[in-house]
Amino acid sequence: METAESWRALFDNWPTHLERRGSVLSKQGESLWFDNFLVAGNIVLLERAAPDAFGARKVFIGYDSIALVKLPSTVELKEFQSMGFRPPRGDKPAAPKSAS
Repeated sequence: METAESWRALFDNWPTHLERRGSVLSKQGESLWFDNFLVAGNIVLLERAAPDAFGARKVFIGYDSIALVKLPSTVELKEFQSMGFRPPRGDKPAAPKSAS
């Protein structure tokens, strides 16, 4: 799966219980903070609470231009499973440490 398709799936499957805010870093190095978003085709529309240096509150970005997404969320990792994330296949509970 291409990275752009992975970003599309992430935004398209965003769970309702997770707030829609965070930061997108574009491949051009621009950090785009958002407080809400909408999806359409191959782009996402990010909404900002405050305008950027150009006065823009809305940013359209193609999924193929996204380098990474940061979230300020403190929810546990298991809450992201509805977005398609899962523990690694080799993930097994650690054996208890013996007292030495």
